[in-house]
Amino acid sequence: MKRTHYSKDITPEMNGDAVIVSGWVHEIRDFGGLAFLILRDRAGLVQVTMPKKKVPKEIIDTVKGLSRESVVSIGGTVKAEAKAPNGYELIPTEIEVLSIAETPLPLDPTGKVPAELDTRLDARFMDIRSPEVTAIFTIRAHMIKAVRDFLSANGCLEIATPKIVATATEGGTALFPISYFDREAFLNQSPQLYKQMMMAAGMDRVYEIGPIFRAEEHATRKHLNEATSIDVELSFATHEDAMILLENTIAYVYNYVKEHCASQLKVLNIDLQVPKTPFRRVPYTEAVEIAKTSPECAHLELGDDLDTAAEHVIGETIGEHYFIVDWPTNIRAFYSQAYDDRPEVCKAFDLMHPRMELSSGAQREHRVDKLIKNLEDRDLNPDSFKFYLDSFRYGMPPHAGWGLGAERLLQTMLNLNNVREAVLFPRDRVRITP
Repeated sequence: MKRTHYSKDITPEMNGDAVIVSGWVHEIRDFGGLAFLILRDRAGLVQVTMPKKKVPKEIIDTVKGLSRESVVSIGGTVKAEAKAPNGYELIPTEIEVLSIAETPLPLDPTGKVPAELDTRLDARFMDIRSPEVTAIFTIRAHMIKAVRDFLSANGCLEIATPKIVATATEGGTALFPISYFDREAFLNQSPQLYKQMMMAAGMDRVYEIGPIFRAEEHATRKHLNEATSIDVELSFATHEDAMILLENTIAYVYNYVKEHCASQLKVLNIDLQVPKTPFRRVPYTEAVEIAKTSPECAHLELGDDLDTAAEHVIGETIGEHYFIVDWPTNIRAFYSQAYDDRPEVCKAFDLMHPRMELSSGAQREHRVDKLIKNLEDRDLNPDSFKFYLDSFRYGMPPHAGWGLGAERLLQTMLNLNNVREAVLFPRDRVRITP
């Protein structure tokens, strides 16, 4: 039996048509003279209705012998039924059992019996069968497509940079070392240095969507050790140009998901509100003052980084997407460009959701002499960045860019409690399987 339709492709107007559906046994209900099988496929649910006087006994007996989550194909006739999922039911004429599920199940994919997140992640293949979890990853796929569509439409070329590197992106210690033949290498923390080199190469506007690796021992609801970063770099651009592209990307993605994922948002019971642009620009000094209104953040001083507690206070105060701009130069990455008339302040920005940071970016320092001095001021050896610095010696345009966390974007968009819910198989300091 070869599938002819997904559940979403069948409509009440097809009343009387013959179809074949394939999927998992979501539920079986037996009411004596009437039995039901709820079949689940990627697109939703199909109610298979079996009046015992109209359906062959061998089909009903087969259904009764099935365990939940077994895989079947069912052929039958569509019957319009307003009370059924999607407004129709299927009266079966044949059934083929493709795979019998063992019992007991590692968890209940219907969600009627709740499971802890660790249990869900241990049996992720089954957790994803839940309509709610399927909806999350369907939305994620549309979200990534929307990002690609928007950035490509705005003149950005998609690139792919190495994930095995010889030196740290930012000189940090949060690196995963690997054995690379007869020497040590590292998993890349960011495509930052390489996408800047593409500005020297004349590619003008580029983006990459790919994995990044951070060996930070965080055990929070917003940190991962392997994440997906959406990175952009723009030539002949300022930090303000980069922020405008970023906020418009966010608004476009929300609009796209709202338009193309209505059924998934309904499953998740989310009324998605598209953020209005432009987003508010909040100077770092103002952000510190807002944070200090909370006793928990009273210790903050100008020059301190903003921790999670400060982010929460500022986010609750502002209540919508916003940028924190004009950061102290000495707490930002060496490639962030300082203002010439205010060298203690740099042209860096963070995009914030009220819950957390989503993106970090800046106008970059494109003058090689200043870049070398920035490295030395941070006790970093310029020789370790020779391959990067060389690209600045032979004509580097002014440029700016940002990196956006895909999982955090999805987490905040769908109001997920934990960023691990936005990853098929999350990697953190304790989880490396499945």
